[in-house]
Amino acid sequence: MVNLSRLGAPIGPMVRVHGGFANRMYRLDTDQGSFAVKELNVVDRRWTYNVEDVFRLERAAFAAGIPMPEPISAGHHTLVHRWVEGEKVPEAPVPAAYAFEIGEILARVHALDVAWTHVPIEEPASRDWPELAARAAATGQPWAGELASHVETFLAIAHFVDTCERPGPVVLTHRDIQPWNLLAREGRPVVLDWELSGMLDLSGELGSTALSIAKGPGFDDIKPAVFRSVLDGYAAGGGALPPPGPSWFVFMIGGWLGHTRWNILRCLAGVEPGTGPDLALSHESVRNGLRGLPDLFGRLPELEALLV
Repeated sequence: MVNLSRLGAPIGPMVRVHGGFANRMYRLDTDQGSFAVKELNVVDRRWTYNVEDVFRLERAAFAAGIPMPEPISAGHHTLVHRWVEGEKVPEAPVPAAYAFEIGEILARVHALDVAWTHVPIEEPASRDWPELAARAAATGQPWAGELASHVETFLAIAHFVDTCERPGPVVLTHRDIQPWNLLAREGRPVVLDWELSGMLDLSGELGSTALSIAKGPGFDDIKPAVFRSVLDGYAAGGGALPPPGPSWFVFMIGGWLGHTRWNILRCLAGVEPGTGPDLALSHESVRNGLRGLPDLFGRLPELEALLV
């Protein structure tokens, strides 16, 4: 951890807040207020964290009145925000009014005039699923059989991710609005965890966001009205909707594919990492990916119907 003395005199020990899927979070209470201190995973990070660019976007978004924690400082190892009280958003369809406001927030974020110096490099989706399945079986992973049964599906998903056309436009955006990155304060959204911010095809951002807050843990409880509320809010906020198509869901599928593979590698290592999510949470993420991704991929035609 970096020196946090400038945040004030602590009035109690810093407390770990469990549940992060990538990093580790702590709450620090001082005589100057309460702060969320995030220790970034620097051991096996899946992406380059663009400290200066993300912090500049966060400050601009906060200044523009986007409902979010106030950004205090950002470094290569630690992020500090002012603590925000609110209710956790469950993985279940949110109220339509909440979804509408999320759409409006996205339109406002996309309208910000913020310099972004990082040029993203798209890496092709990994094709090493047969090798991962063999390693999982050899090391006795509890989900090895499930992985082996889905190898061909995961190869097909990787092909889809690499070949799906993105119609544009590309926007600077949050990229990770999911229930676990949201709070509800007096029934209204607060957007957390901006580390993945960057440039993204608009359809991928809208599709990922709308689907994630319109469904439960699986895909049997998708509320089309909630999905549409995000799009209606985006249009009401001045945003123009891109044409319908599979590109609306390719970013969500590709991100989940990479997240599942990353957690598989953490589990195969067989040791509790010193940073990032707990090993037990990695096993849970692997099981969720092995069950959820084939289901999501198989439902693409049904999901595209939400756009019409």
